[in-house]
Amino acid sequence: MRVAIIGAGVAGLTTAKVLLQAGHEVEVFDRTPDVGGVWSRTRRYPGLTTQSPKAQYSFSDFPMPKDLPEWPTGEQVQAYLQAYAWHFGVDACLRLETTVTSVVPAGDAWELTTHTGTTYRYDRVVVANGVFCEPAVPDFPGRDEFEAAGGRVLAGTEFLDVEEARDKHALVVGYGKSACDVTVPISGVAASTDIIARQLLWKVPRKIAGTVNFKMLLLTRMGEALFRYRFLRGFEKFLHGPANGMRRSMLNSLGSVSVRQFGLAKHDLVPSGQMEDIVKGAIGLATEGFFEGVESGEIRVHRDRTIARLKSGGAVLSDGSVLPADLIVCATGFTQGVPFLPDAVQERVFDERGNFALYRQIQPIGVPGLYFNGYNSSFFSPLNAEMAALWIAADLAGTLSLPDAETRRADVTAQLAFMDEATNTHHCRGTKIIPFSLKNADEVLSDLGLQISKLTRASHWLNPVAPSAYREVTPRLLARLSRNEVGDHGNPREAPRLPQR
Repeated sequence: MRVAIIGAGVAGLTTAKVLLQAGHEVEVFDRTPDVGGVWSRTRRYPGLTTQSPKAQYSFSDFPMPKDLPEWPTGEQVQAYLQAYAWHFGVDACLRLETTVTSVVPAGDAWELTTHTGTTYRYDRVVVANGVFCEPAVPDFPGRDEFEAAGGRVLAGTEFLDVEEARDKHALVVGYGKSACDVTVPISGVAASTDIIARQLLWKVPRKIAGTVNFKMLLLTRMGEALFRYRFLRGFEKFLHGPANGMRRSMLNSLGSVSVRQFGLAKHDLVPSGQMEDIVKGAIGLATEGFFEGVESGEIRVHRDRTIARLKSGGAVLSDGSVLPADLIVCATGFTQGVPFLPDAVQERVFDERGNFALYRQIQPIGVPGLYFNGYNSSFFSPLNAEMAALWIAADLAGTLSLPDAETRRADVTAQLAFMDEATNTHHCRGTKIIPFSLKNADEVLSDLGLQISKLTRASHWLNPVAPSAYREVTPRLLARLSRNEVGDHGNPREAPRLPQR
């Protein structure tokens, strides 16, 4: 089949790689001049690093170079993804600096139009533009006055050079990982650096008590099991039953360590609630140098406040206080949307509340030939995207045995309702699966009838999950698909004719 993939980030690249290996003709569209998605040089803010360690932020069959640091920089990740594209021949399928403006059904196929006005025809389409594509910047009252006086308001992904902050009074809006990441380099050159935090979030130390890598606690199956999932199986029933008190103590003791390690009480930066509530906000890794900057006074955090309005040379906060400001960097999240899809298709992609209604985070119900990948933001984004790519390849080959449409729709509704409760609706319109990354991979592999060995799975209860443990899954599926291409009498099936452009 001819398959169009929209987005050349982690999800788009691994989907292209798997579908090429399965024998399809693939083209990958991206509006940027390089691969990488969030790691592209066109949106890579200073201080950007991975949240997961390099071993966990790798594809199963293409490990990151050993000489990279534990938490690679944005530039290093982009180079890794470029190498992945070259190694597997995906680079030959790229249409970079090409914006997709519309994707519409055309009988049993799809017509894709780009910003140049050129229209192409494909059998299938995979949307892999990602959930961190369009930054959400607040509409501050008084912005015109602020900018007329020389002030600048930027999204975090638009702030590409730390020199833009030199000798400026800088405000960073937000308290997630990206906000804290970008604050550290800004504080090294700015005249003043203030963070405006509407809500404080718990921060997990990279090295707990300065010694234990956080992956030993949270990137294991045991760490994931500490958070109650929709279905409880095996040892999870014990954890959330007779051992519930112990489970809560394990999580909340991590919060106590964070308070002591970062000196949060001294600086009035202890979040409300307890560490076990972390899933209801955002699970954020602490940025190296951030709390040291708070301690030194180079970084000032204004908790439980917002910017009420801007004015010439400053910002008025919600408590009435005024801060000098020349530069405002908004690390305030992203909007999740697919504006290139027609309304009739979007009505099936979203539920009535605007959540993505995707079976396994991949398939909209009632829209044949359309798939999503990368709409399962997780601690193991490359691995989860890779497993989704296998699911798509199997479905293209007609080898998936799925429940009927109504059963799948009911499952999607139940999953969204569960995530509403588990994350207090903070699931990015249904696209965030943290902290249930491995549950998602398990469910996808269950549909495929594939799984890693029980012994390996058992080892992952106490050891960090390594995507390399899944490296044999792809060749096993490809071998099955190859056998499926042979007819009942051992003769290869005739390849379908490809539609012309």
